[in-house]
Amino acid sequence: MANKGLLYALGIFLPLWTFLICIFFKQIFLIHKSQNIDNSYTYLSQRAKEQYDSSRRRNYLPDLKLSRNSYEDYTLDYRRQDEFGCFYQRENATILMLVRNSELEGALDSMRSLEDRFNKRYRYDWTFLNDVPFDQEFIEATTAMASGKTQYALIPPADWNRPQWINETLFEARLHEMETEGVLYGGSRSYRNMCRFNSGFFFKQSILNNYDYYFRVEPNVEYYCDFPYDPFRVMRLKGKKYGFVISLYEYEETIPTLWNVVEEYLETNEGKILSKEDSAYAFLTDSNLVGKYYPVVEANSDYNLCHFWSNFEIGDLNFFRSDEYKTFFETLDSKGGFYYERWGDAPVHSIGVSLLLRPDEIIHFDELGYFHSPFGTCPASHAVRLDQRCRCKSDDVSVIDIEPHSCLMRWWKNGSGKHFLKEVQGKNFEYVL
Repeated sequence: MANKGLLYALGIFLPLWTFLICIFFKQIFLIHKSQNIDNSYTYLSQRAKEQYDSSRRRNYLPDLKLSRNSYEDYTLDYRRQDEFGCFYQRENATILMLVRNSELEGALDSMRSLEDRFNKRYRYDWTFLNDVPFDQEFIEATTAMASGKTQYALIPPADWNRPQWINETLFEARLHEMETEGVLYGGSRSYRNMCRFNSGFFFKQSILNNYDYYFRVEPNVEYYCDFPYDPFRVMRLKGKKYGFVISLYEYEETIPTLWNVVEEYLETNEGKILSKEDSAYAFLTDSNLVGKYYPVVEANSDYNLCHFWSNFEIGDLNFFRSDEYKTFFETLDSKGGFYYERWGDAPVHSIGVSLLLRPDEIIHFDELGYFHSPFGTCPASHAVRLDQRCRCKSDDVSVIDIEPHSCLMRWWKNGSGKHFLKEVQGKNFEYVL
């Protein structure tokens, strides 16, 4: 009986103990495996950190990576400045925002993003423009957000309001017609004032008289990446007059007669401005296949509707102050298209700089991540995104860079070109598109 009891006990408890022992060793195995995985991730993370530590400290300009998405050999041939306790030399420039009191929250969002990504190291002045006086809340909040000096200016009514020579009957009729047709901002009076002001009057404001460069910032935008350089310094040292990050097609229903006026201007000023061959005229008129894309819209004129998205632009104020640009704007303004139609400042600026500047005086800042609803741009290079602490994905649905509705590839073809590096037998060779 004792033997039977023992066998009975062993029959019950032996499998149970065997099961518990198996569970125990399995847990030991999983813990060990988990530790190995953790150690592997830690090792990979440490390698990535060490790889980008020096460039994240911004204390040198590394050699050009073969994976960089850039058509500039070196954005600037100088060592990166150390952001820890180092004095950053500023250019004669200001950050410029045209904004209303009611847009305070959006203005602060944009300021915080640009301060964190760029201006906290340089402390450039912020200049705010409004067609009505800024209220105390706006001034206090934006002053607190800025790292540099803030200044505020009231736009003179003559620079903002609809000119007296506009035919009010025709204006009201066209306003109603475009609103009925569903044209974007087609029924807005203030939007037309803004576009005309940005096209021909912003650079005339006395508060900007002592500056050479401006960086246009709008409310509710985001800068995805740390700036690896001072774009104002790039502009001066490389002789650039206009910089952009996004290029796309304009809505033709907003500018149905704009190109007709441009053609009149070109005919009247032939010999006084750059020839079509020496300017970026081809960027505005090329409608041929680029890569696998034709223009997404078929224009009714020689203008292919490509323009630089002016909600991000960095420009030389002296270019806009020039007699050539003033004549260009005054020719357009005299036709009343800012009010009888809805000409935007983006196509006006884009056509102006493309006709009056050499292609190598216009720069695409392809290393600067940016978002303005609904489109964005993000550096294509994985190494650059890590280096500049980008918070974006180059394949995100909002990134427009090489989408069919982008004009960027047309700029690469017809503007200042796009350079690629290819390694052949241990040497670097450059190819130009």
